[in-house]
Amino acid sequence: MGHADHEQQAQAAITQAIRCGVLTISDTRTADTDTSGAAARALLEEAGHAVVAYALAKDEPAAIAAQVRAWAAGECQIIITNGGTGITRRDSTFEAIDGLLEKRLPGFGELFRMLSYEQIGAAAMLSRATAGLHGNACVFCLP
Repeated sequence: MGHADHEQQAQAAITQAIRCGVLTISDTRTADTDTSGAAARALLEEAGHAVVAYALAKDEPAAIAAQVRAWAAGECQIIITNGGTGITRRDSTFEAIDGLLEKRLPGFGELFRMLSYEQIGAAAMLSRATAGLHGNACVFCLP
């Protein structure tokens, strides 16, 4: 496949909705108070993507990993988690997801922290945002 073929394939893919899942990890949020999950879903839909899965999970590694595995084995192409990436005792998203990733995108976390630093300063270093591939899905872990 030549350059022109790759470019044509990429353009065709852009016009197709990406099937996304949004997982909010929190011990305290409910569907009514999950503003970050609602914002993620709205932004994805505004960009023309399909949010095919949404859930809330307690900050329990086994539950987080099970949900991501199920969505990745299903129809989700992109899985976005929000919450649980900090450094408190209950923050376990990084550990739950890092163990699932078959390929990591280390630059994502660094870029996320750099952009966050411009907005919130040194507190950006407390985020363990990460991304990578699990099965056929790209997984992005956001604060």
